[in-house]
Formats: sequence, C-alpha cells, structure tokens
Amino acid sequence: MSDGLKEHCGVFGIWGHAEASHLTYLGLHALQHRGQEAAGIVAGDGEVLRAHRGVGLVADVFDAASLASLSGDRAIGHVRYSTAGPSALANAQPLPFNYARGPLALAHNGNLVNADELKDDLDEQGAIFQTPSDTEVIGHLIAQERGGELPDRIVRALGRVSGAYSLLFLARDQLIGARDPLGFRPLVIGKLGIGYVLASETCALDLIDAEYLCEVEPGELVIVSARGLERRRFAQERRGGRCVFEHIYFARPDTLLFGQGVHEVRKRLGRELARERPAEADVVVPVPDSGVPAAIGFAEAQGIPFDLGLSRSHYVGRTFIEPSQSIRHFGVRVKLSAVRESLRGKRVVVVDDSLVRGTTSRKIVAMLRAAGATEVHLRISAPPTLFPCHFGIDTPTRQELIASSHPVEEIARFVGADSLGYLSLDGIYRALGRERDGYCDACFSGDYLVALPDPARGVRPLRILGS
Repeated sequence: MSDGLKEHCGVFGIWGHAEASHLTYLGLHALQHRGQEAAGIVAGDGEVLRAHRGVGLVADVFDAASLASLSGDRAIGHVRYSTAGPSALANAQPLPFNYARGPLALAHNGNLVNADELKDDLDEQGAIFQTPSDTEVIGHLIAQERGGELPDRIVRALGRVSGAYSLLFLARDQLIGARDPLGFRPLVIGKLGIGYVLASETCALDLIDAEYLCEVEPGELVIVSARGLERRRFAQERRGGRCVFEHIYFARPDTLLFGQGVHEVRKRLGRELARERPAEADVVVPVPDSGVPAAIGFAEAQGIPFDLGLSRSHYVGRTFIEPSQSIRHFGVRVKLSAVRESLRGKRVVVVDDSLVRGTTSRKIVAMLRAAGATEVHLRISAPPTLFPCHFGIDTPTRQELIASSHPVEEIARFVGADSLGYLSLDGIYRALGRERDGYCDACFSGDYLVALPDPARGVRPLRILGS
C-alpha cells in the first residue's frame, strides 16, 4: 500500500451469547486492518453497560482481566483510525452516552460531512461536547429527540445527518445497526446459535464460526432484542454508493464484500490492468500484502512469472498509520526488504494498489534497483487518486495528491520507474462485472454523491450520477 491513504474504522456487535465480550474481542482482531489507533468494547447484561477502551492495537488494549470485567450476553466493539478528531483515548469508541431512557453506547464507521454545521447548532442550544469526533454529534441528536422508542429516535436523528455511516448502538435491551442510504461502508448480519452478529466484514463472522446471513441494506435499521431480529427501512436508496476502494484495498482478502469475494476481485483487477497497461518484463512482483492478488492476476494475464521480490515484516504497523513524519521517513525500509535472488538482472513489473503522494513508491523502486533490477515498471491496480475522500477515509488534501497536478510521465520520473500505468475507471467496473451507478468512486472521479457543505474545500462541483 502506498503512502497517504489512512483507514477508517471497523465495528462489531453481538447479541445473545454468554461470552459476548470475548467474541467481540475476536471480531475486532479480525477487523484490526480497518483501524490501528484505538479499540474499545461496551458490554451489557440487560441492566448495566460496562466499557473498556484504550489507545493501541486490540491485543494491547485488552487482557483477561479487562475482558472478564465486561460481563453480559451482548456487546459492541470498535477499532479506530481517526478521520475526525486526533488519536487520543477520549476519541476511542464505542462512545458512551446517557439519555432519557438510560445508557447508550455508539460505534461508527464513516464520516459525517455536515458534522461541523450540526455541532455549531448544538453548541448554541447548550450541548457540551467531550470529543471532537463527528460520532458524538449523533448521540446529541438522539438525546434531543422527544417521544417514541429508541429506534424511532435514531431514525429521526439520522434524518438530520449527511455522509457515510455504518453504526452500532447498544442499549440495555437492544442492539441496533444502521447503514446510510447510499451504503458507503459495509455492514453485515450473521447468526451464531440463538444470537445475532453485526460486523463490518464477513471475515469477523468467520473467525467466530458465525453464519453469514446478508448485508444490512443501505437506508436500513436492524434491531436485535429479546423478540429476535427486526429490519426496518428508514430511507430509500436512490442509487448505490458503495465505496469502490473497499474492493481495491481496505477489505480483507477473505471477506465477502458487497456480494463478491475480495481476493478474486483483486485478481480480476490485475488481469484488467495487464490488458490495459502491459509491460515487457521477466517477473511480476507485488507490493505486499495488498498488492499480491492483483499481481497474481497481472502475471496470469501476461504470462509472466510471479515472484515475491519484496518481503514484508509482519511485526510493524502499516507505515501510513504512523503519526510521525520522522517515522514514516524510514518506515518503508523497516517494513519491506528486497529479495535479491528474485530481482537481480531482471526486468521487473511491481504491482501496487494505489499511488498517493508517490514518496513510498519512489523508495520501493529505488530498493528494487539497488537489489539488481535492470528495469522497474510500476503498475497500479486502481485509477489515479485525484480527489480527497469525505466519507470515512482520511486522504491527503488534493494539493498533496501527486496525480492531481502531475501527468503520468512526470510521476514515473519522480518515482524513478521506467514506466507507470494505472488501471482505468472502466477497468474497475469490468473487473467487478457491475455498473458504476452502484458505487462511489469520488476519490478517482471527483463525482461526490453527497453535497459537501463547504465548497472552499478544493473539490470540483458536485455531480450526482444516476439521480
């Protein structure tokens, strides 16, 4: 994975299991790739909600004692990378609230584009915020609602927000999941014994042997309680807005995402890339781990041998997660090393899933040349990243995105590659076998599906497709 793109978050919830907190811990392990800054679990026994949150990886935040303290047969959990608010314990989720009907905890994957506007209104009404997180806005909106049961209050509160959200709520007597009307972020339903599971990805269900049932549909509320599972449509889906970058990079390879296996889709992306941007070479090398499936597909399509010419250390976090520029400066060398025997004297195609600022790709190309590669051809299994994401991925500003201001030939010279080729937007949808109007691809196209409240952010005018 090239530098720049930062992951969003992962959510997991379970209802009706005696070891709810322990299974949530395992589910968060499966979702660790979606956020590595903080983790938290809130568990309930029908009377009390108990929370444990901390900064760091799941295994660092929880131990046997902390899990034992989270008693009850229902729980929600969260792994976080900050898309709104700095990395700090106060921003770790699930966020706890107390409202008129009792305790409530909330976990959020996504980003609200009108959070600042709503927060200003709430401030004027006397609300006191404990964090800069956009997630806290939702809690205040729910607390403001009068009348009706919790699901009704949630629906009315969500009617005031705009942007991306896959949400989990835990109250004393129910677990509730909600997905925004465009379905930006994934959320799935599973069955485990007599209970139910809600999670960002199916890989979390697999780890605990839960049966995958279906996706939470865009604009749908899912309510789990002693009465069982209830599904309620609260907003009509005018078109799909599923994040196409989930297929390219963010989801785990063993996940079933939006109805398709991630690993197989990424191989098809690589095959399309080879057809569009072939290269004369002796070996195809992936940037591990996320570039591996696309490199396999590229090698198959071109009939070029595939080899692991770069070795990845699994004992360091992803370089772009690190908050310090001084760490990121040498992070590539800590994370990756060249396998000289696979590279010496060869023309190499190196396949990655994105190129953002270009600095990481530049170091990788230099590493391959130092290991003896005679030519290095860089291939990216996605289109150029031209625009920032406002829906839950922490991308650099448009000015920092190298492809937004430099043609391909200049980028190739900057990274030191003999050639550079990107997959086209049409190539993505050929690989998916689906129409574009089911997805959001604003980071590539600038076609934002939700109106942004601040036109001074440097994005092109909104053009909603298929509306």
